Amino acid sequence: MTGVIYARYSSDNQREESIEGQLRECKAFAEKNDIQIVNTYIDRALSAKTDNRPDFQRMIKDSEKGLFDTVIVWKLDRFARNRYDSAHYKSILRKNGAKVISATEMISDTAEGVLLESMLEGMAEYYSAELSEKVIRGLTENALKCKYNGGTLPIGYTIDENQYFQIDPLTAPAVLDAFKQYAEGATMQEVTDNMNIKGIRTKRGGKISINSVTRMLHNRRYIGEYKYNDITKPGGIPAIIPEDLFNRVQERMAANKKAPAKHKAEDEYLLTTKLFCGKCGCLMIGESGTSHQKNKVHRYYKCVSVKNHKGCDKKTVRKEWLENLVIAQIRSIIFDDELIDILADSIMRLQSAENTALPLLKMQYAETQKAIDNLLNAIQQGILTPSTKQRMEELEQQKSELSVQIMKEEMTKPSLTKDQIVFWLYRFRKLNTDKLEHRRRLIDSFVNAIFLYDDRITFTFNYKDGSKTITFTELEKSGLGSDINALAAPCEQRSKFGTQK
Repeated sequence: MTGVIYARYSSDNQREESIEGQLRECKAFAEKNDIQIVNTYIDRALSAKTDNRPDFQRMIKDSEKGLFDTVIVWKLDRFARNRYDSAHYKSILRKNGAKVISATEMISDTAEGVLLESMLEGMAEYYSAELSEKVIRGLTENALKCKYNGGTLPIGYTIDENQYFQIDPLTAPAVLDAFKQYAEGATMQEVTDNMNIKGIRTKRGGKISINSVTRMLHNRRYIGEYKYNDITKPGGIPAIIPEDLFNRVQERMAANKKAPAKHKAEDEYLLTTKLFCGKCGCLMIGESGTSHQKNKVHRYYKCVSVKNHKGCDKKTVRKEWLENLVIAQIRSIIFDDELIDILADSIMRLQSAENTALPLLKMQYAETQKAIDNLLNAIQQGILTPSTKQRMEELEQQKSELSVQIMKEEMTKPSLTKDQIVFWLYRFRKLNTDKLEHRRRLIDSFVNAIFLYDDRITFTFNYKDGSKTITFTELEKSGLGSDINALAAPCEQRSKFGTQK
């Protein structure tokens, strides 16, 4: 794996020496776990309560280039102390193929906090389920008129002063060329290279990637179809691509999809950064090998210390068997109604402890409203002076400002009710464990750390007292241990081993 180090100290009672200590421990962790450090980001005298940190933002932006797999921090509070910022930026890093690892904490700083982060990420993905009725009503009205409702604007379009889609004469021709090239047999890489040669950039100013091209070629907006939630309007926006060309591209993409999708599902090791060797404490990472006789690829997890011949003799374990076992343990959690109720209560307590700004704003709003009511009562009783009118205007202005601040706080740091938390926890039950992205979400949300020994496995889940140890003897008896005696890949292998992310 490749990684970067992020170090930070705030201005309160910390010195420059603390940076040196953080870097030393992070480098030692990276060396022990065979992680190649490619860059270091340092913010001095800046608090993690805000995301306005220059090197932190540079690191997030650099993650888009796909140059590193992990971000190593001394402790997780170096990354962010604000749960909402943490969820937001971890989600960005995850989409860019990187994960955050603590060099000194094998488990995260809080348990239920990870579940809260997962819900906040889920709300970002399914925001219509949480936004207030007033906001949804406004967005729905926009959608009925085929107006822009936010989000990343597709290449080839601009938005006019009335929030309607318009064709961008500078970039739309490049989009049309990309569809034509792919339909005529060009590869995704060739289409990507051609767009970059023409100087086309993403809305953030970055270079076009294969993922960007893939999303573009799937986007039905280019044939004029407007879609927002359940509202779909053909011809709602100006079309850039003829429908017959779009359909030819979809047919070719569908034909090319099967093999790569299968390859990705098999080669992504979902337990990376969460799986530890029970003997030496090192990370266990994914490797694969191909047997000579049957030409079959075998995938498994291997201790980094064993890989680098540093003395550990931990046996390898088959990837499919172990990941299926972890998913089975997670399902036993999410289908336990009593445990779900306990988790919801824990998350509610955590949420109330972390979001202190909103209750304070609401209290100030209530006090302002009370002052206005008192002043109105005085006016009704005949007490009216020039200062009374001035004071009323000041209070009304203060009330208006507080209302805006409360709305902003609720949008950026939504406060969930217990029913909403239970709703999100129940959503996990509907995930299809045959799908890679659903398996990833379950593991990222519920699994804190796994310690694998030769005779047992210990799970640490993201809730209080969420630790469970299962012996391989118990697994054998339950019928889940049929692969225990064939953990390692075959002895005869081609030299096709490679560390996987």
